Amino acid sequence: MVMAKGLKTISRAEQKARRPQEILEAAFEEFLDKGFAATRVEDVALRLGITKGTVYLYFPSKEVLFEETIRQMSLPLSQLRASAEILEGSHAERLKQMIGMAYEMISGDCKCSELLRLTVSEGTRFPHIVDRHYDEFVAPLLKTVCTLVEGGVAAGEFLPGPAASAPDVLIGPIIHFNLWSILFAQRRPLDQKAYMEAHIDMVMRTLMRGKGE
Repeated sequence: MVMAKGLKTISRAEQKARRPQEILEAAFEEFLDKGFAATRVEDVALRLGITKGTVYLYFPSKEVLFEETIRQMSLPLSQLRASAEILEGSHAERLKQMIGMAYEMISGDCKCSELLRLTVSEGTRFPHIVDRHYDEFVAPLLKTVCTLVEGGVAAGEFLPGPAASAPDVLIGPIIHFNLWSILFAQRRPLDQKAYMEAHIDMVMRTLMRGKGE
């Protein structure tokens, strides 16, 4: 038996069940610090005070460890798809909500930004992690925005035109914010709330019909 925070007793069985997740979290930090090529399995083990043999017991190679780390850390991104299904209000209101949720996801879980950093740096070696990031975050966002804009145009809320036909342009600032935060945060940090509000204002001014139109 071991003692956890709050003096809660954890059985060996519970500790063993938690071990894979602990290894993945330690590996994520190690891969972020050093990149895939320079990371050693023994360094991951050292973060947890275990042997590298214990790591290999759950993950037979560094490649498997990396891929499972990315898969596990990508899970929160799938929440975007589920959240999109419960939006309410007009097309404009739902579009605002969707953009807001995307920014909340980036800020609420710092791993989302760090995950993009790994995706960019290791995407050539592991192209399927780029596919996963696209499938779990970008594609659902694009699909929802496209559906909302098309519905808004059909309902007379939005103006038809180039912006309404290119949802990539409408969500581009979200990707820009994420990349900027990774590359230039130390030089010119962005105020996420102000940036998000400016993004939403720009989108609404571009799409919304004015009086008399």
